[in-house]
Amino acid sequence: MKYEIKGGSFPVAVCQLDAGETMITEGGGMSWMSPNMKMDTIGGGMSKILGRMFSGEKIFQNKYTAEGGNGEIAFASSFPGDILALEVSPNNDYIVQKSAFLASTTGVDLSVFFQKKLGSGFFGGEGFIMQKLSGNGIAFIEIDGSAVEYELAPGQQIVVDTGHVVMISGSCSMDVQTVKGAKNILFGGEGLFNTVVTGPGKVVLQTIPTVKLAEAIAPYIPTQSSSN
Repeated sequence: MKYEIKGGSFPVAVCQLDAGETMITEGGGMSWMSPNMKMDTIGGGMSKILGRMFSGEKIFQNKYTAEGGNGEIAFASSFPGDILALEVSPNNDYIVQKSAFLASTTGVDLSVFFQKKLGSGFFGGEGFIMQKLSGNGIAFIEIDGSAVEYELAPGQQIVVDTGHVVMISGSCSMDVQTVKGAKNILFGGEGLFNTVVTGPGKVVLQTIPTVKLAEAIAPYIPTQSSSN
């Protein structure tokens, strides 16, 4: 499979498949394709269905296979931002925010990931339930805004505001840190907690989390007043 990410701030992953090659995406994830791409809807067993329900994904996935020759299929982002291609292997698995998964080759396993630390789940902003990408292949994930990547050394940390963590290597860990100082908490506008990611491994941050964008534009959206 060969791919190209196009579209700038409104990205799409355009994938070129050899005959017999297959891509998997969430329901409704396909944007366009060549006529010889065959679609099959799959569930993957009750445990995977339940995992997708918990992680906010659709219950079923769609499998697209190039039949009778080479094929093309494209997967567009649902939000202005970036699409990032991850090379998943037995030594490189990734934890991503729920709903980040866009599409993958068939060797990639998408499963639910539960935060082990209660504090991270309650206060870190990424929630208890995330997604794990393991196996072997290429996976595409959606980034809100632009993607900024860091490679953390063992024990190296980065402190991140709520919602900006989109992906970490499976070798990284996440915890929460309380903002210090009553004045900072009350008037700093950063809330009570930040997420702390500890290496070793890769960290991908997003510049405009959907929640923060919604908060920013909410005051400008007129509300309908009920008429008597």
